[in-house]
Amino acid sequence: MLGVEETLGRRFDAAVQAMLQAASTGDYPYDAANWYETTTAQIDTIAAFSEAAAKFTTAQLETLAERRLLTAAAFLAFTLCAGYLASLSLRAVKRNADALFLQKELAEVTLHSIGDAVITTDAQGRVKYLNPVAEELTGWTSLEARGRPGNEIFRIEKTLHASVVDPIGVCLREGQVVGLASGHVLQRRDARRIAIEDSAAPIRSRDASIVGCVVVFYDAESPRNNDHLLSYHATRDALTGLINRREFDRRLQELVHHAKAREGHHVLAYIDLDQFKVVNDTCGHTAGDRMLRQITFLLRKKIREGDVLARLGGDEFAVLLHNCPLEKGVAILDELRNSLSAFRFTWENKAFAISMSIGVVPITPSSINAAELLSEADAACYAAKEKGRNRVQVYQPDDMELFQRKGEMQWVARITEALQEDRLVLYRQRMLPLKPGVAERIEILVRLLSPDGAVVPPMAFIPAAERYNLMPGIDRWVIRNACARLSDFLAGNEEMIVNINLSGLSLGEKDIARFVSGTAAAAGIAPHRLCFEVTETAAIASMEAAFGVMQQISDQGFTFSLDDFGTGLSSFSYLKTLPVRQIKIGDNYVRNLLSDPLSHAIVRSVVEIGSVLGIELCAECVEDRETLSVVSRMGVEYAQGFAVAPPIPLDDYLYERQGELFPTA
Repeated sequence: MLGVEETLGRRFDAAVQAMLQAASTGDYPYDAANWYETTTAQIDTIAAFSEAAAKFTTAQLETLAERRLLTAAAFLAFTLCAGYLASLSLRAVKRNADALFLQKELAEVTLHSIGDAVITTDAQGRVKYLNPVAEELTGWTSLEARGRPGNEIFRIEKTLHASVVDPIGVCLREGQVVGLASGHVLQRRDARRIAIEDSAAPIRSRDASIVGCVVVFYDAESPRNNDHLLSYHATRDALTGLINRREFDRRLQELVHHAKAREGHHVLAYIDLDQFKVVNDTCGHTAGDRMLRQITFLLRKKIREGDVLARLGGDEFAVLLHNCPLEKGVAILDELRNSLSAFRFTWENKAFAISMSIGVVPITPSSINAAELLSEADAACYAAKEKGRNRVQVYQPDDMELFQRKGEMQWVARITEALQEDRLVLYRQRMLPLKPGVAERIEILVRLLSPDGAVVPPMAFIPAAERYNLMPGIDRWVIRNACARLSDFLAGNEEMIVNINLSGLSLGEKDIARFVSGTAAAAGIAPHRLCFEVTETAAIASMEAAFGVMQQISDQGFTFSLDDFGTGLSSFSYLKTLPVRQIKIGDNYVRNLLSDPLSHAIVRSVVEIGSVLGIELCAECVEDRETLSVVSRMGVEYAQGFAVAPPIPLDDYLYERQGELFPTA
């Protein structure tokens, strides 16, 4: 704009100068009219231009004003937002502070109100707090005790039974829960002594570092604590301090109800230790108990707060994962399994690797009940053990293997009830002598009666009884009842020998020899009249233990028969070691004797070995007369099977034999 004004000004000056020069000669280039017109045009141009320039400047100023207004508005909005956010933040901080204060107040009120004494310390073991009960029992006030060493305030007197005299120091040093059983004495500030029971547990920060210790204890002799102790011990396992089977069943049932009410999904895990029996048998029960306590501590550290860990008995544990989907539960349990795999239990310079098999089942709205869930988890656990152990197995309803295992587990209760209600029944099957001079023999078999009186065949319940350690009870029932029923019969049949089955589990019981001899003696049966059948697999699986028990029984005059012989041909080498007087050739060879040359050759070799060792032979499962004829020609002493006689109830057999001996007129 300044440039335009300068140009117009130069033109105006030039016109004026031209007029002045012309004035001297009188020759004006413009007359007045022209001059006025030209001047007016120039002024109008300048005025128009000035007006346009003014409008342009005004527009620029208005734009600048609008921009500044927008900037001010944005700044105001930002200030308002920042203020609002700051207000929200301050309110959140206040709420958190109020919540923390409330939690602190609640914790202090709780610690002040509970009936047990509580002492807390820092990471160096210096006392930070005593609740009123602790003040009363120790004789120190919380203010006086604060900052003092924990073992000065909580003084455990060394007695004959005291295993730990500084639980706070041990807890902080080892980072684990330390429990004091009965027999420990607290020495008060005034030198009085109080019998107590207590536990000390580490307090950990978010990074799992130990920041202190909490000790909870009570006067064991105070009548006020009787109900407390009864309630506690009624729900706790005495060895590990975990909840016991009864309390676990109650909590599992609660979770099932919660799941059915659509209050979340949960996970049940059944845990079985894989090498516990090895430690128990090698190092004794004291070592086994210590191992269980150490494993308990390890597992407690790995499960989440709020989850439940229980000891169901022996080496069996269970876990309830609250509000946990199945996938996350499996991940937690697999981490649990890995932690235990890395653990080594040491005892008297011996180290043992420990692992566990875990069966998992989700707790959902469709879950039937607690008993069904435990059955499914147990079935999955056994499947994990059979697949190689040290693994997590999830129960799948359509898994036929797990379905079969679950079916076996359902037999556990039925077998137990049958034993309690005396619903087992004895059968007899003849063993036909094929050579002159050999004694008459019968085998005693067992059947189970259902509540409605139906006879359950052995293969329906025997596998479950073997798997779940119920066979020793069945064996003892059979021996006791067979001796009682056959006492008079054998007295009148002096050449008769009775075969009774004995499971491999029974061979593992230390007092079985004493039970056998005592039962036979009470019935007046001479030991040589009873022959106990053990399977080849049971005798060879635990050779050393089986040989010792069999030898004890043999030394008393009883004899043994090796059942299902030939299922493992390595057993030939054991015949000179085991105290066996009879071999029963496995049915898989006898059934195929006529059609399979290899089976025929194996049976013949068994006959030859038996002849060399002076052991009698019995062919099992002889189903037809032709097979009976062949085994007789091969030199077998006995035949047993449907071609000889089917099993019949022992009472019917004794009634028939009584009729033969004493016919009615």
